[in-house]
Amino acid sequence: MEIEKHLQITGNSKTSWKDAIVKAVEEASKTIDYLSKVKILSQYAKINGDKIVDYYVDLDISFILDLDRKDEQ
Repeated sequence: MEIEKHLQITGNSKTSWKDAIVKAVEEASKTIDYLSKVKILSQYAKINGDKIVDYYVDLDISFILDLDRKDEQ
């Protein structure tokens, strides 16, 4: 049996929404094992004058729980 857990995270980039997504997944993978899916919940940007200066994405990332993991004490 597989059990998935979901987390909501926000990523950002000065380049693009795609870059924000990629960076957020890369960072999440450093501390979360067994990432399996990502869903884009929303995209928004910060504007300064007539320019976009920051891109933001809210993501729902999923990972598979390791049911065989033994707690180390």
